[in-house]
Amino acid sequence: MAQSRVPVPSYGPMRERGETPQTGLPPALVQVGIEQKLGAEIPLDATFRDEAGRTVQLREYFNGTRPVILALVFYECPMLCNQILNGLTSTMKSMALGVGKDYDVVTVSFDAREGPELARKKKETYLQRLNRAGAETGWHFLTGDEANIKRLTEAVGFRYTYDAQTNQFAHASGIMVLTPGGTTSHYFYGVEYAPRDVRLGLVEASAGKIGSPVDQILLYCYHYDPVTGKFAWVINLYRWGGVLTVAGMLALLLFLRRRGGQGAVAAAVTGARVNQGGTA
Repeated sequence: MAQSRVPVPSYGPMRERGETPQTGLPPALVQVGIEQKLGAEIPLDATFRDEAGRTVQLREYFNGTRPVILALVFYECPMLCNQILNGLTSTMKSMALGVGKDYDVVTVSFDAREGPELARKKKETYLQRLNRAGAETGWHFLTGDEANIKRLTEAVGFRYTYDAQTNQFAHASGIMVLTPGGTTSHYFYGVEYAPRDVRLGLVEASAGKIGSPVDQILLYCYHYDPVTGKFAWVINLYRWGGVLTVAGMLALLLFLRRRGGQGAVAAAVTGARVNQGGTA
């Protein structure tokens, strides 16, 4: 399991009551952030309640068939959490992949005081904004007790803190992509998520079970950078070297076939064997 601390902007309606000399941040904000834990397994036996009030375990959403986007928010958040869900909704609307068909979304409140009624209202709001057929079966809104919330947030490296004076939480912004088996695969930061990056993250997390052939080719060209939480253009020299070699050989054989027919092709192949074998 790879772990890395990534500087993620932390937000929240926190009053500044002094700053720490090391960071220049209010003391409460020092405790929040996202510590990447790539390859970590989440507690699939952790128990929550869904928007209908039904008791569920996380394993119900990680059945080995579809990757999952995980969004950690709290439903009565006055500012940042709505921006996170707005950004996620916009990304989902821009992707050809279908929620409930190609992937699932699990939104979990980290405020143990919130219950299914709030989750239900939040789900209704965002299903209307998404306006995708079948989304109601693939986008889940959960609430839980403090113990199970802590198990999940600690597993994925999501750190937040509660400020009693403001009655609010300070937390970082981002979403995570997990494999169908419940292992962390990609982290995306901020409140806007590039549809291409999220799509490729889902395709990669699914081990090629979803996505188009073009997506599979793009994964050769793009590499996930855990520091930025984005896919960057790279060229895998070994992979592309092999592809270009094969393409060059095929082009040469086609050229010889057109110029000289089968005899020229046979002569070229024989000559290549002699050159490979060397002379005494």
